[in-house]
Amino acid sequence: MKTQRRHWSAEEKTKLLRRHLIEKVPVSKICEEAQLAPSMFYRWQEQLFLNAALALEGKRSRSPERNKEQQRIEKLEQKIRQKDEVLAELMAEHVSLKKELGEL
Repeated sequence: MKTQRRHWSAEEKTKLLRRHLIEKVPVSKICEEAQLAPSMFYRWQEQLFLNAALALEGKRSRSPERNKEQQRIEKLEQKIRQKDEVLAELMAEHVSLKKELGEL
């Protein structure tokens, strides 16, 4: 008979890891209570520490990537403004020509 795999939410994983890291509850006790294999617990702990740098990054650390995106957005917005100006100019010329020809 196969046992069903349990799917742990991020909140549940965090709660278990917090108990060990902050409250100093032994891993064996946590795993016993949660019916969890210690290898799984240690895998979660490794993931936590691997991704901790991302969580602790400040805005300054992300700025080169974000700055590139912002520059790209500004460049595209400038292109749109330029096209809008050209269209407005062409429409103004079109209207003035129609007026001269008496079509308006």
